[in-house]
Amino acid sequence: MKRSGRLQEICYASNIRLCYRFFESKQFALDVQILMKTYLKQFAVLLALWLGLSVNAFANGIADISVHDLPKEAQQTLVLIKRGGPFPYEKDGSTFGNFEKILPKKQRGYYREYTVKTPYARNRGARRIVTGGDPPYFREFYYTADHYASFKRIKE
Repeated sequence: MKRSGRLQEICYASNIRLCYRFFESKQFALDVQILMKTYLKQFAVLLALWLGLSVNAFANGIADISVHDLPKEAQQTLVLIKRGGPFPYEKDGSTFGNFEKILPKKQRGYYREYTVKTPYARNRGARRIVTGGDPPYFREFYYTADHYASFKRIKE
């Protein structure tokens, strides 16, 4: 790769090396793509520190959310889950396959999914609570607002 005419600055923080490059557009886009693949997690941790956020959210790639910060519909679904039902949707309680591999790897059948009602949605919507463990003694709860693209661990 050509390096002439480019300004480089190397920053060391917690033994994490980040390279900031400022240069012409095509090469910039290519280098940013390479850097994103290589340093995405480290960048997220440094960004969190810079913004004053907890680094624990990035320890395993899943952030935490308290029950009180969940939408009221998710809080209601959580109460139903802990009560054992009745659930408003037929698919509630079905096995969640974790095909996205975002949640920690467990044996098939460990995770179950429950629909969180989405206001004004004509279908089940995108919001879910995924539980881990054997019903009714679930050990962990996760919330997704974007149909499994990302999760937050529910902390009580």
